Amino acid sequence: MGNSALKAHLETAQKTGVFQLTGKGLTEFPEDLQKLTSNLRTIDLSNNKMEILPPLIGKFSFLKSLVLNNNKLTALPEELCKLKKLETLHLNGNHLRQLPAAFGQLSALKTLSLSGNQLRTVPTQLCGLRHLDVVDLSKNQIQSVPDTVGELQAIELNLNQNQISQISVQISHCPRLKVLRLEENCLELSMLPRSILSDSQISLLAVEGNLFEIKKLRELEGYDKYMERFTATKKKFA
Repeated sequence: MGNSALKAHLETAQKTGVFQLTGKGLTEFPEDLQKLTSNLRTIDLSNNKMEILPPLIGKFSFLKSLVLNNNKLTALPEELCKLKKLETLHLNGNHLRQLPAAFGQLSALKTLSLSGNQLRTVPTQLCGLRHLDVVDLSKNQIQSVPDTVGELQAIELNLNQNQISQISVQISHCPRLKVLRLEENCLELSMLPRSILSDSQISLLAVEGNLFEIKKLRELEGYDKYMERFTATKKKFA
């Protein structure tokens, strides 16, 4: 991609606060963006070939939305965690195995998408994020959901298409969790905590494609309590 084309994008971004450059075969984060650290609210560099997100990302202190879907990122720099205004972070379709240690400092984060990466566990850092609404961890390599999940503030947690065979009973203590998606995992019915049904806030539980028949779920004690929440929520949105 020529310098003149990049220059035109930069000029537009300076006016709009949005820098979008997708599907251009970029192998590196455009360093010229540094000139706009105080202007940019949105950066979208999806469908490129970037392997590294440089530490300079930490300078974009007004950034609200960062979209880097379908690149080749294997890690994220700690500097990313300085973005105190970041509300939306989309990193679907990369090669991430873990999140930076200080990820819990992204205090404004509301939406996090990490679908199609190589995570092996639900990152404990997510539990420190008080404004998190939606977390998408589908299509990873997660095998179990740990006790720390009980502190997660999210309203929706998507764990579809992982390898989950164990879930901590603490998941029923998530204070705001309404939607739990566990489709196409490796769950035996005996490994699904009953308290999800009888004693949680969850009003939509999606578990199709596991190692049990859905009708067996309906026979469990507590299922009627879950259905009460499910029906009440449906009425609310009808």
